[in-house]
Amino acid sequence: MSTIDTQSLMLQMRSLAAQAASKPNEPIDAAEQSGAAKADNFAELLANSVNAVNAEQHKSTQMKEAFERGDLDVELSEVMLQAQKASLSFQAMTQVRNKLTEAYKDIMNMPI
Repeated sequence: MSTIDTQSLMLQMRSLAAQAASKPNEPIDAAEQSGAAKADNFAELLANSVNAVNAEQHKSTQMKEAFERGDLDVELSEVMLQAQKASLSFQAMTQVRNKLTEAYKDIMNMPI
């Protein structure tokens, strides 16, 4: 049985945040990427995000089923944490969808 070490989890989160902050923002030359390429990148990014949310949902379901079967290597705390991760990722994706829909409506209602 594995237990969740909150201290190491916090250290990992802080190190990832430090890595993200230390990377310089690389400017992208607008001439290098056409509008179609940018759209493809956005579509790919969106598809990857949806797939990541789906993976979290599946992992949560699998852990719940394993716990219900009584597998010894699955603890209730791990199941609950995974369920919360899946829930938060789904809520975040829903908010992104709402913002995209709102932006689309704003663009469509712009006067030409």
